[in-house]
Amino acid sequence: MARPLTEGRNPRTRNLDTLSIRRVIDLINREDARVPAAVRRVGGSIARAVELVAARLLRGGRLFLVGAGTSGRLAVLEAAECPPTFGTPRSLVQAVIAGGSRAVTRSVEGAEDDARAGARAMRPVRSGDAVIGIAASGATPYVRAALAAARRRGAGTVFLSCNPAARLADVHITPRVGPEVVAGSTRLKAGTATKLVLNAITVAVMTRLGKVHDNLMVDVRPTNAKLRDRARRIVRELAGKAPEAALAAARGRVKTAVVMLRRGLGAREAERALAKQGGNLRAALEER
Repeated sequence: MARPLTEGRNPRTRNLDTLSIRRVIDLINREDARVPAAVRRVGGSIARAVELVAARLLRGGRLFLVGAGTSGRLAVLEAAECPPTFGTPRSLVQAVIAGGSRAVTRSVEGAEDDARAGARAMRPVRSGDAVIGIAASGATPYVRAALAAARRRGAGTVFLSCNPAARLADVHITPRVGPEVVAGSTRLKAGTATKLVLNAITVAVMTRLGKVHDNLMVDVRPTNAKLRDRARRIVRELAGKAPEAALAAARGRVKTAVVMLRRGLGAREAERALAKQGGNLRAALEER
């Protein structure tokens, strides 16, 4: 296999060890600034991935994010953020990292090379699910084997890599960020590109699923003081009324409280109105 682009030496950062700290910081910043443009160039592929994932989740499927090393840790981060942000059950978006949970906080050497483990990790996957394999190099055996196993099970598949790869999935997303500041350290630009792409996918998918109204996270779970305050602000903004009583009656459910206040309904009636529209707040508010 040809050397991945991310393994090359960056001509713009030669002699890095001889530079002042400020110069090093400036170089890192300039390289980071190249990442959004690389992600923007693959916007069409990201959109296709969103369509693939959303279609399966709307039919009751789940999303699995699979990676090793930095890619796996970014998968864990993305999956962990979905329940508090979008009110999803923890089973809806799941992370699979080579080496298991201990690999989240420490390096598990050799785990990324274990193709058999990658295939085994896909045993819970069903035909209605979606799997996003993440590998900055495009060559990680664990991820490649996981994608192959997921495809055999009939799942929709996406491959996110910063290097071109042979056809492994239904959709390939390949932001070409080029060589890193430190050759091969893909936790840098490649990691940033991965996070940007995953952000775009989960936000767009959850918006398609009705978990965002306008630009507000209306399925937020108010599980701490900050989120309770956010829930109150969202209800006040969308309903134009004091939110406390409605939120209490709605057991903290923002969409239910908004429908109650906007349509003059009780909590149960508001829940039924939302259920009739598949949880879509806009449709529930417009129904008469």
